[in-house]
Amino acid sequence: MFSWRLLAALATAVSINLNVSTCRSPGENGSGDSPGEGEAKDVKLPGVDTSQLTTRERQQWSSHVTELLAPCKDQPVSLAQCVTENRSCKACLPAAKFLLTQVRQGRTPSLAEAAFRARFSPDQVKQIELGDSPSQGPDSAAVTIVEWADFECPACRAAKPMVEEVMQKYPSGVRLVFKHFPLAIHENAEKAARAAVAAQRQGKFWEMHQGLFAKEPPLNLPVLERIAKSANLDMNAWKADLDSEAVADVVARDRKLGEQVELTGTPTIFINGRRFVSAGEQQADLMEWIGLELELLGAADAAQKPAAKLPAANSAPAASTSTGPGPAPAAPQAPSTPSAPSASR
Repeated sequence: MFSWRLLAALATAVSINLNVSTCRSPGENGSGDSPGEGEAKDVKLPGVDTSQLTTRERQQWSSHVTELLAPCKDQPVSLAQCVTENRSCKACLPAAKFLLTQVRQGRTPSLAEAAFRARFSPDQVKQIELGDSPSQGPDSAAVTIVEWADFECPACRAAKPMVEEVMQKYPSGVRLVFKHFPLAIHENAEKAARAAVAAQRQGKFWEMHQGLFAKEPPLNLPVLERIAKSANLDMNAWKADLDSEAVADVVARDRKLGEQVELTGTPTIFINGRRFVSAGEQQADLMEWIGLELELLGAADAAQKPAAKLPAANSAPAASTSTGPGPAPAAPQAPSTPSAPSASR
């Protein structure tokens, strides 16, 4: 028979499960209260159109904006309060809209919050050493893209036109910095990376970059030599550099830096020190991310104007120190989920 003791145990289990599904870490929303206590308030924020949301989606979004803190450290209030009171944190309204998009795309509360933190949380910004890595775009650009890539990675090849579109749209506002992350699963990736570094020593990295991604793997030595010849390199110098310790050290340095920022595959893109995460529409997500970044920095209009002086495609890259929040530092005078675009592992 169905005993009262068993019935009580089932009731307790249901109660526990309901509580677990709505638990949050204390401090994430300014209190330790769970949002599961009653229905979420239907929040209305100026500048955010929630009319197309279902009842469930509206409740989820309302919970997010009332529980998550504003992205600016000097504004310890909820997103909803930040927007309603027109606080000085310019990221609050875009963050509320970002969460709206996450909810409409069907992301669960935990995934939506993870995406919000990746995009807006101050503690998600990495300081990335740029060093003498090859770059395109002005050193003074408001936005610095750092891309780790593998020349035998199909996903890296697919990401190339995506990044090029960004550079074409924002010639003054975006700088691209390339770093090597050859994967062990790709037989010729290490050699291809060294081939590109050897070309860089002659000021022709981007010609080699173009040639390498234009070829289907395998990028074996005969293929690398043909690409180098088509780039009009000094072949004797290139061959000597290809097997040199100095060139191997450059590739190893980039790989080590990638491991330090917890790369798990290629391509991986950081934008002003923040790892780019796509909800699925990678090209649209990348353009939207860059556009918002420029808007928050007050550089959206100037970014689309022709750059005063773009470095030539075959010029050796200038050195700079690091990139994180805001514009990358200028070079001194002397001296290549949801995830980033489909990762190759």
